[in-house]
Amino acid sequence: MASFKAFLNSPVGPKTTHFWGPVANWGFVAAGLADINKPPEMISGNMTGAMCIYSALFMRFAWMVQPRNYLLLACHASNETVQLYQHTRWAKAEGYLSGKKEKASSSE
Repeated sequence: MASFKAFLNSPVGPKTTHFWGPVANWGFVAAGLADINKPPEMISGNMTGAMCIYSALFMRFAWMVQPRNYLLLACHASNETVQLYQHTRWAKAEGYLSGKKEKASSSE
């Protein structure tokens, strides 16, 4: 009981934004994972790129803030992984990684 009370009142416990911010951000990870089975044509390259930059910036923030927010770091590291995967799927579908566009335009 004492350890739970210590967690409850800690600087990164559930009474702080250090706890609830990362909990809410896990929604981005869940949404990215839910979109894995959708066709890559539905992926927005701009939005996925923005999410990659957002997560990279907040990973740095989570590391630099005192006390360190490991929950936020884990959340954004997970989101960065999912978003980079989605961005790769989008780039392949658009032909940026396979050379499809280059071949199509050179044959015309």
